Amino acid sequence: MHGIAVTLLTYEKERLAVLQQRLENTQIGRNVFGHVGFPVTPTDAILRQIQDVRAEVVVVDIDPENVERAIHAIELIQGTTSEIVIFAVGELDRPETIVSAMRAGAREFLERNATAESMVEALTRFSASRSKARTTSGRARVFMVTNAKGGSGATTVAVNTAIALQELHAGALLVDFAPLGHAALHLNARPTFGLTDALQNLHRIDSSLLEGLMTSCKDGLQLLAGPQQPQVASPTAAELAQLFDHLVSHFRFVVVDCSNRLDETARMLCELSNAVLLVAQADVVSLWSAGRKRSFLEEGAGRDRVRLVLNRYKKIPGFGDEDVEAATNCKVLWRIPNNHQAIAPAIDKGSPVALHESVDVGRSFRGLAAVLADASPTAEGSLDLVYQPDKSETKKKAARSLLISPLRAGH
Repeated sequence: MHGIAVTLLTYEKERLAVLQQRLENTQIGRNVFGHVGFPVTPTDAILRQIQDVRAEVVVVDIDPENVERAIHAIELIQGTTSEIVIFAVGELDRPETIVSAMRAGAREFLERNATAESMVEALTRFSASRSKARTTSGRARVFMVTNAKGGSGATTVAVNTAIALQELHAGALLVDFAPLGHAALHLNARPTFGLTDALQNLHRIDSSLLEGLMTSCKDGLQLLAGPQQPQVASPTAAELAQLFDHLVSHFRFVVVDCSNRLDETARMLCELSNAVLLVAQADVVSLWSAGRKRSFLEEGAGRDRVRLVLNRYKKIPGFGDEDVEAATNCKVLWRIPNNHQAIAPAIDKGSPVALHESVDVGRSFRGLAAVLADASPTAEGSLDLVYQPDKSETKKKAARSLLISPLRAGH
């Protein structure tokens, strides 16, 4: 579909209808998202929705009775996104409102009751100035990987999933948010810079600086390495949102290793992710921990995004996926077979098993990556992820009616 992708944010339902009609009459812009209400925090679902629909312009309609609410929204959008242009709509006889809106980050200020012509002119100016790179680029899917408990294998899952995504589709980035970064060891990489440097330089970060902070690894995978000395980075919500807005604009997939983190940063990373892979084993302690960690990560969240990945999986007679889900209140997405003989040497050599199709566990990681890449997005910004059993298992259990697609019926 042609036309400039426009999001409309306003303060009442009647105003939304007016703005939609005005936008439609321009024949230049198209409404990709309309909402009554404004974002109030850097991790607000409205901001994520604006990014997911790939909005190029956000129109903020200023309530004459509550100007500050709209100004705050403009500041928030400006501060947490890097390439979205903001148009403010308000009353032209209030110069203080115009000045506040422009200072907050609005590029255009349009008359509240004007015809479509003023919006046509503003969209035309935007169209003339936007870069070709912005119009052709998408936004990355973000996958957070975390442990149910220490030693469950989250870093192994994160590294191999990132490698598999790079092998299958390219454009993958691995970000190490663990307090002590082990991802570089798994990849036999020697990073000079990393995540800490990126967070300290957010005020001047651009494409060139971001590229300089990355470490190139196996088959083109990029790594934003974690600290090499014990260090717990605690960025603010605004800093995380700003960092990830840059990352999702430059990559196709972003895999976040959040091993052993159980803090506010982990919860904010969950908010910024399309899916969270909670790595656990099928034992009492691990499943007990998984249930509580899922509750912590999704507390107060509106999206169902946490899925279990059972690592080092061995079949236990009389204990199936239904029992795991009942114990954790979390859906099983994937099962990675137990193969210590392949995994241990791969970690020691810095050569991830996902690179080796001849190994069962390597094929399993590639299958997981394919499911994540192909899943359909939901309206809330998460992914439609349903368990897909191994093909050989399906043949053995043909009598059982397991859903074998990662997507719902019709996809």
